[in-house]
Amino acid sequence: MKSSDVIDETYRPSETEPFMNDRQKVYFRRKLIAWKEEIIRESRETLNALQSESENHPDFADRASSETDRAIELRARDRQRKLIAKIDAALGRIDDGTYGYCEETGEPISLKRLDARPIATLSVEAQERHERRERVYRDE
Repeated sequence: MKSSDVIDETYRPSETEPFMNDRQKVYFRRKLIAWKEEIIRESRETLNALQSESENHPDFADRASSETDRAIELRARDRQRKLIAKIDAALGRIDDGTYGYCEETGEPISLKRLDARPIATLSVEAQERHERRERVYRDE
C-alpha cells in the first residue's frame, strides 16, 4: 500500500487542492469500488430470492403477478450490470489518468458532480448540450 492510499475516512475532495491529486484518486476509487460491491451484493440477494421463491402458483393471477415481478427484477439487474461496466470503465480512467476530465472538452468535471455521479464522463455543460441534441433528434 502506498502512502497516498492512506486517507482519512472523513476526507472529502476540495477545490482548494490540485485537481485529481493522489488523495482524490484514492477517494474516488474507494467510492466506485464500494458502489460496485453494493450492487453485486444486492444482485446476489435478488437471485437468491428469485431462486427460493416457490414456482408452484396454483392460481393464474398469482403466477402472472410473480412473472411480472420477476421481469421487473431482471430488467433492474440488467441496468445494474450496465452500471457495473460503467464503474469498471471509471476505475480504468483513474488508472490511465483521464478520470475526472470531460470526454468532450477535456476540462475538469466539477468535484461536486463527480461526488454525486462518480461515473460521469461529461461536465454539466457538456451533458446539457448532449441532452439538448438528443431532444432535438427525438422530437424530429
